[in-house]
Amino acid sequence: MKNIKILGTGCANCKTTYKLIEDAAKAAGVEVELEKVEDMPEIMSYGIMSTPGVVVDGKVVHSGGVPSKDSIQAWLAGEDSGCCSGSSQSSGCCG
Repeated sequence: MKNIKILGTGCANCKTTYKLIEDAAKAAGVEVELEKVEDMPEIMSYGIMSTPGVVVDGKVVHSGGVPSKDSIQAWLAGEDSGCCSGSSQSSGCCG
C-alpha cells in the first residue's frame, strides 16, 4: 500500500489534487492511504514552497499546481518520474 500525502491548506487545487489521486488509484486498482496535511510547519518540513505538494512513500514528487494524470499514474505504478515532473512550477521543490 502506498502512503500519499497531499500538502496544502485546503485550497481548490489541493482538493482537486486529492480527488485526482483518489480516482486514479481506484481506476488502477492500487491501494493507497491518502492523507491531507494542512499544518504549515509540517508542510514546510518537506521543503514545499508552493502547494499543493505531493509526497509518495516519504518522497516529495510534486510541488505547485495540480499534477498531470500521467504523473499520478507514474507515482501509482511506482515509477520514479522525478521530483515535480509534470508540474508547471518546479521551483522550491528540488532545490
